[in-house]
Amino acid sequence: MASEADDDLSVEALARLASLRQSIDNIDAALIHLLAERFKCTQQVGVLKAQNDMPASDPDREKRQVTRLRGLAEQADLDPAFAEKWFNFVVDEVIHHHERLASQRDE
Repeated sequence: MASEADDDLSVEALARLASLRQSIDNIDAALIHLLAERFKCTQQVGVLKAQNDMPASDPDREKRQVTRLRGLAEQADLDPAFAEKWFNFVVDEVIHHHERLASQRDE
């Protein structure tokens, strides 16, 4: 049989878990809003590139950004490889958007 002390520990653990999960949910919401703002900016970049016949991707900038973000990740005690994977995922989506904008302009 579980003792009253075990029950109190379980209640405390569950309360702590709920609190941590609420923090995670709040951070996830903030990340979604930040990503939306980022994509609003990159959409404007895509329009500018399409209007001026500029390439959808900029490999030199992407390399600089990877270096910068890996450094920021290290400072934040985040795995730099994860930060780079995240960035590459986002950039792939941005380039896709830019290519779509350029093709719409050509129609």
